Amino acid sequence: MNFLEDLAWRGIIYQQSDEEGLKDVLSNQKISLYCGADPTADSLHIGHLVPFLTLRRFQQHGHRPIVLVGGATGLIGDPSGKSEERNLQTLEKVQENVAGIQKQLAAIFDFEGENGAVMVNNYDWAGSMDIVSFLRDIGKHIGVNYMLAKDTIASRLETGISFTEFTYTILQAMDFNHLYEHHNCKLQIGGSDQWGNITSGLELIRKMQPEGAKAFGLTIPLVTKADGTKFGKTEGGAVWLDPEKTTPYEFYQFWINTADADVVKYLKFFTFLSHEEIEELGMSVEEEPHLRKAQKALAEEMTRLIHGEEALQQAIKISQALFSGNVKDLSAVEIKQGFKDVPSFHAQEAEGDLVDLLVSAKISSSKRQAREDITNGAVTVNGEKITDTNYVLNVNDRIEGQFTIIRRGKKKYTLIKY
Repeated sequence: MNFLEDLAWRGIIYQQSDEEGLKDVLSNQKISLYCGADPTADSLHIGHLVPFLTLRRFQQHGHRPIVLVGGATGLIGDPSGKSEERNLQTLEKVQENVAGIQKQLAAIFDFEGENGAVMVNNYDWAGSMDIVSFLRDIGKHIGVNYMLAKDTIASRLETGISFTEFTYTILQAMDFNHLYEHHNCKLQIGGSDQWGNITSGLELIRKMQPEGAKAFGLTIPLVTKADGTKFGKTEGGAVWLDPEKTTPYEFYQFWINTADADVVKYLKFFTFLSHEEIEELGMSVEEEPHLRKAQKALAEEMTRLIHGEEALQQAIKISQALFSGNVKDLSAVEIKQGFKDVPSFHAQEAEGDLVDLLVSAKISSSKRQAREDITNGAVTVNGEKITDTNYVLNVNDRIEGQFTIIRRGKKKYTLIKY
């Protein structure tokens, strides 16, 4: 199975501008290719990952990836998938976002060796271009009728689209042409919503480069869930790559909670596991779903890739502690991750009496209920069952002097902070 056949097996290929031409080029030479992201936030989320992981697959097969973060296009706003105008961000904010995203993407690619990745920012060539040069040298080659035929633009004509967002596809076309000219970039890849922008780039290369210039476009299907709901969203919002926005533990938990109906597809899309490994995990889903081997493999592969081995082991440790209730061995850092979204209560020094604390923290509805809960063995302090209604918490019950974890029943945790 060749490389393109592997991509097809994984379900990664959606559209190609010239399937036979690209197949011929890839079978005879190593190429440079690019994928880009606009810095609409200071972090990517997992919905951005598949195109960049596909770019990484090309690198593993000897091709050179060009990783573009759109400092210029991020100032304009991509109309793709939007029913109304984006709010424009300041240059300072966009540059801050660029730095954050570049750091995240740098962890995915290898920048050393013959096919070491190249990181670029389109503000470096678009930011200094004057309006007359843009109109004469670039705009002259892209017809208005051609642009109006683009779905991203046509879908906005009734509700309205500014000239700013109308020209976005030209800016992205300019990126492809620039990279073709200066980096011998032959292929752009992106999500299926980027097809119109990619083909604009091909059109500009055809118009501006010498006759016979060959470039290609390839898109990847948008990731969906089997039940039809949006991929990459939780009750708390998007699953971010930034560990401050989505902790490694939360990141790990997102993947390990993948439904059986989705897990094999996600293993193909997101991981670099072999066909044999994925097929074996697929059999496990069919024959022994209760073991959740596929989900564990997916969660481990993704957490290791984005956050590293140490963060993965920490996420596994937190998960095991919460499942077993044995939380006393967690560090304060691990507690902050694992209990980020559980109810919390700031205790005063005088609130050492367990019954009083259960009421103050609204863990039990009354002192009578608190005593019943304790007597019935329903209350644990840092994983230890307490049955003494006169129990008074002391400094030894504080993990690293910062936290006490109280559980009522099987799952109701409350984090006491000092």
